[in-house]
Amino acid sequence: MEKSRTARQRLVVTGQVQGVGFRPFVYRLAMEGGLSGEVRNAPEGVVIEIQGDEPMVAAFAGRLQAELPPLARIVTLSVQDVSPREDESTFVIAKSHAGEGHSVLISPDTATCEDCLAEFNDPADRRHLYPFINCTNCGPRYTITRSIPYDRPVTSMACFPLCEACRAEYENPLDRRFHAQPNACPECGPRVWLTDAAGQGLAEGREAVAACARTLAEGGIAAMKGLGGFHLVVDARNERAVEELRTRKHRKDKPLAIMVPDLAQARAVAEIGPEEARLLTSAERPIVLCAKRPDASLAHGIAPDTDFVGLMLPYAPLQHALLHEYAALYSPPLALVMTSGNVSGDPIALGNREALARLSAIADVFLLHDRDILIRADDSVVRVDAQRHAPVFLRRARGYTPRPVFLSRHGPCVLGTGPELKNTLCLTKGDQAFVSQHIGDMENLQTFAFWQEIAAHLADILRVQPEFMVHDLHPDYLTTRHALEQAGYPGGLPVAPLQHHYAHAHAVLAENRFEGRAVVLALDGTGYGEDGTLWGGECLLVDTESLDHARLGCLTTLRLPGGEAAIREPWRVAQAALLELGERAPGARPWPWLQSFAAASNVVGQMLDKGLNSPATTSCGRLFDAAAGLLGLSMTIGYEAQAAIVLEQIQDPLEGSAYPCPLMEENDRLVLDARALLAALWADRAATPAQAARRFHLGLAAGLTEMAARAAEIAAVDTVGLSGGCLLNMTLAQKLVRSLSGRGLRVLCHTELPPGDACVSLGQAVWGRRRLEINSCANRSSQAGA
Repeated sequence: MEKSRTARQRLVVTGQVQGVGFRPFVYRLAMEGGLSGEVRNAPEGVVIEIQGDEPMVAAFAGRLQAELPPLARIVTLSVQDVSPREDESTFVIAKSHAGEGHSVLISPDTATCEDCLAEFNDPADRRHLYPFINCTNCGPRYTITRSIPYDRPVTSMACFPLCEACRAEYENPLDRRFHAQPNACPECGPRVWLTDAAGQGLAEGREAVAACARTLAEGGIAAMKGLGGFHLVVDARNERAVEELRTRKHRKDKPLAIMVPDLAQARAVAEIGPEEARLLTSAERPIVLCAKRPDASLAHGIAPDTDFVGLMLPYAPLQHALLHEYAALYSPPLALVMTSGNVSGDPIALGNREALARLSAIADVFLLHDRDILIRADDSVVRVDAQRHAPVFLRRARGYTPRPVFLSRHGPCVLGTGPELKNTLCLTKGDQAFVSQHIGDMENLQTFAFWQEIAAHLADILRVQPEFMVHDLHPDYLTTRHALEQAGYPGGLPVAPLQHHYAHAHAVLAENRFEGRAVVLALDGTGYGEDGTLWGGECLLVDTESLDHARLGCLTTLRLPGGEAAIREPWRVAQAALLELGERAPGARPWPWLQSFAAASNVVGQMLDKGLNSPATTSCGRLFDAAAGLLGLSMTIGYEAQAAIVLEQIQDPLEGSAYPCPLMEENDRLVLDARALLAALWADRAATPAQAARRFHLGLAAGLTEMAARAAEIAAVDTVGLSGGCLLNMTLAQKLVRSLSGRGLRVLCHTELPPGDACVSLGQAVWGRRRLEINSCANRSSQAGA
């Protein structure tokens, strides 16, 4: 038999291939194929050279892609035949060096894997119930990493020298913990302890976790250090404890997330479909909104406005340990509130001292540990769109960042500063856009400091320097002021503004890698418009190539008496709508707010009559507020979109008729008559609130469909994008997708980012990239002409 020829190949891999067991995986493949060579990190990615019998070398690239470790993701793979070497007989894993790994992505934090859980639950294992168990297939990554390459000295594990047993695992290429940077055990790793609110020690080790469980069982509140920050924890079945948490945290009505031990106990409190089950048990472990079971033994105060509950399964071993101890005190189903460890409006608490200082007025006990969190990251929140069988993000953070959004092509590095509310920032690199974790509402200096931390950290780990910065058009936003201030410094970046809703449009098109002209419905609360008014219900034409854009349509305006006060008090918007409709007195059907808001209502009436502090807006979000106010559902709100959530919640799904929402044309612009929609709702005295809410939703969806379809016809395009926070209303989103598709239009939705303001930074960044490219082409043409 003829002997196989010797072959050699050089492979370069980019993607999520560091800290995920990729190099030991390559090593095992090489050993199984009898191959020699090496694997190493390099500026262009992970470089692999393999040599051996030609069939084994030829099969290697296919196996590399087909048999990846659980957390690894290949973005690009190039294969090149090179000349064999005569002086090589082994395969080695080369060490990383500073400055390498420019094209290697850091893995997000991931949930404890099944192998580690088996050891965690085994009384004979040396890591039995150890709250920091992990391996290359699971555990913290992004939140403990200071810089790249991702090696232990640049993580918060640097201060924990490995014991002999852990080092043997760490250095063995065939071990599951080979180069698992957070590797540790009870002998050499982080420790856990419990204190009171003054920081006085109460217990250590397993007893600390057990004592924390007892506090919760007695109705107390605990602050618990997690992967990306602190959680505030109470028993989700204890009504008094839940209400006490709300009082101390200043969180009146906004839903609270809960954690249950496993999928079986999740099914005891909520309806779990296949997609919800997949998300709950995924490595990312987001909070998943699920329909509550009628017999769920949860406190009413968990989610008072909705029949949905935010569920998550434990993703960190300390959470598994707490639920293990809690199971000894209570019978299933177990459920603990796990909400962000902060006072509403502030970033999540990060360090032990910070948590004790900021949360001592809320928590009775603190479950602490000494592994530092370097990067804040809240829990991600998703909801399943049953029509598309796909998740919709409400918040994208832990588990998903710093995973990139892949763009249609390569381009320069641009920083999108993001919006004022639900802020994220975005940095682009090559054909990837890195949207940060949820940062929050930019209403205080603490949140802005968090924004600055993340902007610097992302630039460092990506090894990029932005060439351009894009900010919102609103002149008073913190990010706008920051962009303009730094532009004035010597060497400052060039900056440019992009209107909020055009940023939404570019974001949804970029997510879908769409290039060209499209119509986009941008539907949300309010954004500063190009004409100085408040937009929010917009039908836009966008060209991603030329960057030309036009406002083809919008909703009729509503007035906001008191400005920001009207956003917090929907009754003001409802009263303004009635006055616009000619309703000047209570009449046969009393206005629902007169008894509780009589004095304020009189003042609002005068403001509207005199045009004082009553800006007009085309906002779709405020339209929902007006409808909820007219129906007496939400006079005041405690969190964003509360009125819209209540309005969607109460609707009668069996109701089939819709209120009219006619399309008009004014000054060469399509205008959707939202006032007619509200007039019909107000006049429909025979309808129940549930029927009226449904007719409102159906009428609005039909009107928006007509406006988008007509705009697409005018612009001669066949693609419609949907973006904005109002698309988190599943009734509206699903009706629009179905009806627009029925008109023969291609409908693009957000799939990787929330449709709300968290996507704005992506739209800013991709618009900025294209603007740089256009300017560069113009400069080259000018120089050539000269």
